[in-house]
Amino acid sequence: MIKRIALLTSGGDAPGMNAAIRAVVRTAIYYDIEVIGYKRGYTGLIHGDFMNMNLGSVADIIHRGGTILQTDRCQEFFSHEGRVKAMTNMRGLDIEGLIAIGGDGTLRGAAELNKLGMPAIGIPGTIDNDIAKTDRTIGFDTVVNTVLDAVNKIRDTATSHERIFIIEVMGRNSGAIALAAGLAGGAESILIPEIPLNLEEIVENVKRGRSRGKRHSIIILAEGVAQSMEITRQIGELTGLETRLSILGYIQRGGTPSAQDRILASRMGAMAVKMLMNGESDKMVASQAEEVIGIDLGQVLAQTKTINHWDYELAGILSI
Repeated sequence: MIKRIALLTSGGDAPGMNAAIRAVVRTAIYYDIEVIGYKRGYTGLIHGDFMNMNLGSVADIIHRGGTILQTDRCQEFFSHEGRVKAMTNMRGLDIEGLIAIGGDGTLRGAAELNKLGMPAIGIPGTIDNDIAKTDRTIGFDTVVNTVLDAVNKIRDTATSHERIFIIEVMGRNSGAIALAAGLAGGAESILIPEIPLNLEEIVENVKRGRSRGKRHSIIILAEGVAQSMEITRQIGELTGLETRLSILGYIQRGGTPSAQDRILASRMGAMAVKMLMNGESDKMVASQAEEVIGIDLGQVLAQTKTINHWDYELAGILSI
């Protein structure tokens, strides 16, 4: 039976991370396991910046966005020397396992510590939903609803002024946010990195809508497609219509996590603790068909998550 584990959040923050922290801490304490929380991700691991966590540490945080442990992207951890230093610090505190919450970089860090002998479990926490082998990542549902709320408000202005609005959303090289928000928001066109850009098709969609009396057009653009200002200029010139760009930016990261993200985070956090208790390591907690299971980190990191092509096709069908 393990007696002490470490916990950290790393990379970009995502709504629901606090719910996952809460689940890890309270599940561990329920089974008489101590939790050491490292601040600012792998940076805290290297520099020994930690806090002993108890029930009070995670009180009243399930509804809060961001992460109470703070986060960072640690360049020093990319080096072997940095990882060895992190291991030395954990061994000095008699830590027997690590739970790391974050995206691709965070999971790769956990895998590296596994190689050095520290049992580690990853929890996928990223708004981008770009992690293979899991249906959802913590934060994705919340960000889609945040984008959808913005789309609904921008549509009012677009209709009043009879404009085309291009709305740029986050996602790095993934179109998951754009696709989900575009399908739910009834966008005329959805531009994502996974599908080649076709300006002629976009213009045709706009003109077709105008011909049947539609007074506005909403185009959702994933940030990884191309330079948004240039696309806006080109669409305006090709359609001859007033075209505006709205970049939602970091407003998408913050805010109260949705019920779905709180539940997912709670399930994943508890499962991560149980996996360490069962002697499992080098795995990620994944959500598949409404169940949380453990998947080998090697499998996760070796694959690239693909979009749901039927959802993309459906969005096009419903936008006619």
